[in-house]
Amino acid sequence: MSDAPTSSDPAPTWRRVVGRTLGGAWDKDIFSHSAQAAFWQALSLPPLFLALLGSLGYVGDWFGNDTVRVVEESIVTFARQVFTPEVVDEIIAPTASSILTNGRADVVSVGFVIALWAGSSAIASLVDSITEAHGQKLVRHPVWQRIFSLLVYLLALVVAIVTLPVIALGPDLLPQVLPASWRGAATSLIGAFYYPGAALITVLVLTAMYRLALPHTLPWRRLLPGALLAMVVFIASATGLRVYIAVLTSTGYTYGALATPIAFLLFGFLLGLSIVLGAHLNNAVEEAWPARPEPRPRRSDRLRAMRTHPAMPPVADEPGPDLPVTAPAAHAARTTASDSTKEPR
Repeated sequence: MSDAPTSSDPAPTWRRVVGRTLGGAWDKDIFSHSAQAAFWQALSLPPLFLALLGSLGYVGDWFGNDTVRVVEESIVTFARQVFTPEVVDEIIAPTASSILTNGRADVVSVGFVIALWAGSSAIASLVDSITEAHGQKLVRHPVWQRIFSLLVYLLALVVAIVTLPVIALGPDLLPQVLPASWRGAATSLIGAFYYPGAALITVLVLTAMYRLALPHTLPWRRLLPGALLAMVVFIASATGLRVYIAVLTSTGYTYGALATPIAFLLFGFLLGLSIVLGAHLNNAVEEAWPARPEPRPRRSDRLRAMRTHPAMPPVADEPGPDLPVTAPAAHAARTTASDSTKEPR
């Protein structure tokens, strides 16, 4: 098999790719998988947020004396934009002060356990959707699938710790955290490469997720179309979601408070929808242009084949290869032949 298309006219092939992508996504219930991922995302973030806040009581002094105070003021200020003043003054502000001032081991431990369980469930739903799109859902053992999802979730947390502050600051505020001597050059570089760099990193992260999720993986270039589609679909849907939130919040606090959880769930749903749709595109491209087989099997595949089909010892009655006959061997053959022709006495 080769990477060449199976038809001389590329237009019908690409139409079949689009049809297979949409048909496969619909047949394998993309909306149900996306909603499941959104639910687990929504369930994992609040306990993770509480665990992080509870840990500030222990590690807040490591980052400066005013760290806890700044975080508390930011939480209360944001809450006043969403909730009524009575809710903020009577519930949110005292709770934030109690959690942030005194370290809460129970909140930290229980919060992280719930966050790991729910977050790994969100990753597991996405991994199941990706493997089902490629017809590999039953290849990996279910127990290992769950452990694998937990490891991917921990890796995603590490990546989020590094990237989310950069995303939150944006190209306007990011140069201000750098030393004064670097701000001039950094401002021009960040302004020129921030958005292209963010798009490139997003595509690479999505491609890595597609590659890690598949038991029988594909080359990196084969997973790029799905990653590009997932990024484009998510950016377009997130832009529409921002317009929706802006319209609702402009009407007053009541609709803004109601729209916040809806927007949060829609954000998780659209994220899962874009990732699963990209996986179906990768599978459709693979069906239209099958990848070349690897030039030689991997070491693990060779060992698995040796365990499954062990080498059989040679049979004594089978003739061996033609070899040159030496003098002692020829003499032994003549002696055996003469003994067999002698008549018994």
